[in-house]
Amino acid sequence: MDQTIQLAYRIAIVWAAGFLLAVAVRAVLPEQNGFTLTGHEGNLFIPFSRIGFWTCLLAALTVTALVVGRALLADIGWGNFR
Repeated sequence: MDQTIQLAYRIAIVWAAGFLLAVAVRAVLPEQNGFTLTGHEGNLFIPFSRIGFWTCLLAALTVTALVVGRALLADIGWGNFR
């Protein structure tokens, strides 16, 4: 039970830090700067602030998946994860 509570706190901290970092990145980077993807139908402008925002959230999701996977493997007794 202690490991479950510790895991929940770790995930909460990672997500909180991810959201704070994502909001900070979005606030710091200007909306006018970015790059344009050109296709057959037209152009798509992607600002750097949105790239940074989604990168931070993807990092939080990746860390969550790794922590949960490690906990699952430790619960079934596969390897020593201490």
